[in-house]
Amino acid sequence: MSLDEDTRWLEWVTKQFESIAGEDKEIDLEEFKTALKVKESFFAERFFALFDSDGSSTISLDELLKALDLLIHGSETDKLKFLFQVYDVDGSGSIDPDELRTVLKSCLRESAISLPEEKLDDLTMALFESADKDNSGSITFEELKAELETFPEVMENLTISAANWLKPPDLEQKRRQAPRYLTPAYWHNNSRKLLFLCVYACLSLLLFTGAMLQNHHGGAWYMVAKGCGQCLNFNCTFVMVLMLRRCLTWLRATWVVRVLPLDQNVLLHQIVGYAILCYTVLHTTAHVINFVKLSERTDYRLWEYLLTTRPGIGWVKGTASVTGVVLQVMICLMVLCSSTFVRRSGHFEVFYWSHLSYVWVWSLLVVHCANFWKWFVVPGLLFILEKIVGIAVSHMGGLYIVEVNLLPSKVTHLVIKRPQFFHFKPGDYIYINIPDIAKYEWHPFTISSAPEQSDTLWLHIRSMGQWTNRLFEYFRQPESPAVSPKRLATSLRNRRQLNKISAKMGENTRYCNIKCYVDGPYGTPTRQIFASEHAVLIGAGIGITPFASILQSIMYRYRRRKQNCPNCNYSWCENIKDSEMKLRKVDFIWINRDQKSFEWFVSLLTKLEMDQADEEPEGRFLEMHMYMTSALSKNDMKAIGLQMALDLLAKKEKRDSITGLRTRTQPGRPEWGKVFQKVSEEKKGKVHVFYCGSPALAKVIKAQCEHFGFNFYKENF
Repeated sequence: MSLDEDTRWLEWVTKQFESIAGEDKEIDLEEFKTALKVKESFFAERFFALFDSDGSSTISLDELLKALDLLIHGSETDKLKFLFQVYDVDGSGSIDPDELRTVLKSCLRESAISLPEEKLDDLTMALFESADKDNSGSITFEELKAELETFPEVMENLTISAANWLKPPDLEQKRRQAPRYLTPAYWHNNSRKLLFLCVYACLSLLLFTGAMLQNHHGGAWYMVAKGCGQCLNFNCTFVMVLMLRRCLTWLRATWVVRVLPLDQNVLLHQIVGYAILCYTVLHTTAHVINFVKLSERTDYRLWEYLLTTRPGIGWVKGTASVTGVVLQVMICLMVLCSSTFVRRSGHFEVFYWSHLSYVWVWSLLVVHCANFWKWFVVPGLLFILEKIVGIAVSHMGGLYIVEVNLLPSKVTHLVIKRPQFFHFKPGDYIYINIPDIAKYEWHPFTISSAPEQSDTLWLHIRSMGQWTNRLFEYFRQPESPAVSPKRLATSLRNRRQLNKISAKMGENTRYCNIKCYVDGPYGTPTRQIFASEHAVLIGAGIGITPFASILQSIMYRYRRRKQNCPNCNYSWCENIKDSEMKLRKVDFIWINRDQKSFEWFVSLLTKLEMDQADEEPEGRFLEMHMYMTSALSKNDMKAIGLQMALDLLAKKEKRDSITGLRTRTQPGRPEWGKVFQKVSEEKKGKVHVFYCGSPALAKVIKAQCEHFGFNFYKENF
């Protein structure tokens, strides 16, 4: 640190100390635990004992500054000595196996990792045997230092994380960063969207200007009202065109996808929706001002112009003003109920039912404006045709949920009997209606099974709202003893077989025969994956669902390419491009909050690893990268021993202790700069990044993609 930075750091720590210590100006153990934000008291007690150099059972400001100065400004040797003292619980000058086991057990709790006692013993012995170079039965400081030096990435920034008072917020660096919207990379990677928005803005300006000039005789505010009205004619029709899902799915298979931003139709739909709100407010305001002027010159009052049909304004019995007021209220409510805070706060039904009022909006617009039907007739016919086809397809044949698995983190895995006529592509989504849960509600979910799986259709649904929670609770409750006439018709033999299978699968698996309806499938941006050469799939939490389907389909095609030598057991994959798949490399990155979440698809990932048991001449075709955010990073003193032990045991057993996969689970969050730098250096062709997960992380990844010149695609489900 420079002198200024050091001074600023000192002021920050002093200020934080005063807020934690209180009036006595001393930090006790409980205050220390709160400030350090540790889950496991073992580390808080060990750090407190080392910080409390005078043994007074409290930490003064001088003691805190001395300890923090060592951890932040100290040399590697100083930090290692501090770490050794943490591990040397009895202060004997060496670490025995029992001490190491105690530390590792606390590390597991701190990182929210649950492992059997036998696995903890294996981890302890793996690290102890590796560090105890002279086989003396204990680890000295020099031996611990030698062992840590084999992990150079750990030594770069060895510290105690999760303490907000260690370093001041670096605001200056954030201010220096230029907005990414001004970078050439952003303009290049968003060229289709930006070009489309420019054309849209120019067309809106042209319509507005043309309508104003045609009505110049009515005065300025009358011209504004007519200009906004013409723009509303266009936008209230165009907002529907952007949600013609079947037409857009069909267009994704044509050359149009290279010109129009079809993958961002939802974003454009939202933009047009906000434009409608703005035009509506301005249109209404302009007419109100006109009515104020008219009320001064005529016998009608302002409220009569606004709320009655007496002035005779409008082409259908003078209803323009009344329908206009109703439309203004309805459009404002629709936009309000479509806001992110409504949809993401577990009230999706509010958004769903309020959005259905578009039927009344269009009906009122036909009555309100004499020319609206001319704009609406063709898109309206397409919309009605899509709805008719959707209803017909969703009710063709009997679709039944035949199996339900309740997974960790309240995820419901539905297995649906797949009809013969149902064809889809990897990453597609459907709308599903389950009358037993909600008779009239349809909800979109990504298909998590591969198209090559011909007998069933999979959905993985995480409980995040009212409908999804009702779904989970419905299947979690034990089956009712009351049996319907249809179930009585089920043969006793089949029921016994299902009971036997259910007993083997466990309590969370349930076989059933529940009616459901499916509308779709609809295409998504991930349809571009097979046209790319190097694909990076990033799933956050349940965001793995589209990639579960894609990975299965990729590996199915990969197996078709795989060749085996007739004279030996050697196998390889022909690295050729074909019309179906141009992929040369796939990197799959899955980020989860906790250990249990990996159980959703661990069996699938295990199968994918087995398909690649043999090394390929040019490296693995599919590389998997697992990250667990609840686990502390490798350079944290509270986790370094555990991460070293996990690495050593994974090399020994060729299997990760957390997930059981061959791929080692990494702690914390990915460093996207380093991840994409590695991808860029592999030079496997044009890189396309596909992401499904939280919007906040999407912004971070998209910014990195723009920096490296990668194409970025975001899933909405």
